[in-house]
Amino acid sequence: MTQLTLQSRLDSLCALPAETEWVEFKHNNADPEVIGEYLSALSNSAVLHDQPRAWLVWGVQDGEHSVIGTSFHPRRAKIGNQDLEGWLSTQTYPRVDFRIHEFEYRPGIPVVLFEIIPCWHTPVRFRDHEFIRVGSTKRRLKDYPERERELWERFRRTPFEKAICVDDVPGSRVLELLDYPSFFELLGLPLPEGRAGILEKFVQERFIAGVGADRFNISNLAAILFAKKLSDFDTLARKAVRVIIYKGTSRVETQREQPESKGYANGFEGLIRYINEQLPASEVLGQAFRREVRMYPEIAIRELVANALIHQDFGMTGDGPKIEIFDDRVEITNPGRPLIDTLRFVDEPPQSRNEHLAGLMRRMNICEERGSGIDKTLFQLELHQLPAPDFRVTDLHTVAVLFAAMPLNRMEKPDRVRACYLHACLKRVSNDVMTNESLRKRLDMPEKDYPKASRIIRETIESGLVKPSDPDSKSRKHAKYLPFWA
Repeated sequence: MTQLTLQSRLDSLCALPAETEWVEFKHNNADPEVIGEYLSALSNSAVLHDQPRAWLVWGVQDGEHSVIGTSFHPRRAKIGNQDLEGWLSTQTYPRVDFRIHEFEYRPGIPVVLFEIIPCWHTPVRFRDHEFIRVGSTKRRLKDYPERERELWERFRRTPFEKAICVDDVPGSRVLELLDYPSFFELLGLPLPEGRAGILEKFVQERFIAGVGADRFNISNLAAILFAKKLSDFDTLARKAVRVIIYKGTSRVETQREQPESKGYANGFEGLIRYINEQLPASEVLGQAFRREVRMYPEIAIRELVANALIHQDFGMTGDGPKIEIFDDRVEITNPGRPLIDTLRFVDEPPQSRNEHLAGLMRRMNICEERGSGIDKTLFQLELHQLPAPDFRVTDLHTVAVLFAAMPLNRMEKPDRVRACYLHACLKRVSNDVMTNESLRKRLDMPEKDYPKASRIIRETIESGLVKPSDPDSKSRKHAKYLPFWA
């Protein structure tokens, strides 16, 4: 914020008729424990009052709201050897997102504002307790069960996409921050002639909401999809997609890193193009010309990147989607564990944490909400004779791994079993069944390797991932197989 914006903000806070449950004024009290409790209380209270921000202010006299200045300098404060700001971040869960603003209201009158961005998915806790404001006092949330119930109800009603990331800005600033031509182009809509028509359409899409004469709040949905630069939005800057290229097969040496700074929708084509340019390629001689073929099919990259964007857990602050390119694989990571078992990615109907985001990206033909993205990925990988992808789940993330071409004799047992299982899944959702012959074709095995293919099928059956279509049949030559869930 600029000096003028901060002064204007402080004036509007001081003009409030009384200290509210989402604003707290102090003079010099800088007890770290008290500050941490207020971060929890104010964040939770802002959610209850549908406020896009909460404020902890030093340098204002309580009651009269006169600006008197403060001797508190939070950026100089230490807890042991740790900065106050870092210490507060580690003591709150989820880590509360706040900004510290130090400025002079007038010459010789220093003021401090803690701008607190509410957490919209779970109550913020400081150390072992959650806090809430009751009137002008700070209380433990557990002592007010009716407020706790209301708070959880608010979380259910307010998904990430509807939360506010920038509040109370003029219409001209909305159009400076958002790539509105891309919005109309991607949806195939004519661009309105005047600013009023553009803003009206954004209001209809719930990208923005009017809060006064030519003043608007900008939603997370608008910014995450159509930001000209995500770095312009403090709460979303860390959600920019990172593309990291490594030398070799480990993370020891980074060749380059390219953060994608645009929104997910207006930057998607450029992101996919950049990723493809970084992938290893080989020349193929056609009938008349040589052409360059990338190691991984573009459709597979598109589908997995789109999935990572759409299905991430936006509640995990300070983390965003990441694409890592190695010599032998590509790893696509998004924050959050999947809502369905990775073994059922092929057949289960899709479930999205971010329904509004997914809906808009479907309308723009960036993704599909039919659950066919993984099917397309598997089909392309089989077509290009690439190993089966691996879908991994860590404590906090989901990772999709694409592997470079690998001969069967270099594959470990888990690789063979995974390929067999996913081939059976793809056959099943295509209204077909896996056979020894189809698996040999999938793994580029000659007919004489019939026994080897049978052994892979047996390994997969023993792993509990596939089963005979007809358990009573004694024939192995014409046996058919289904995934375990069929």
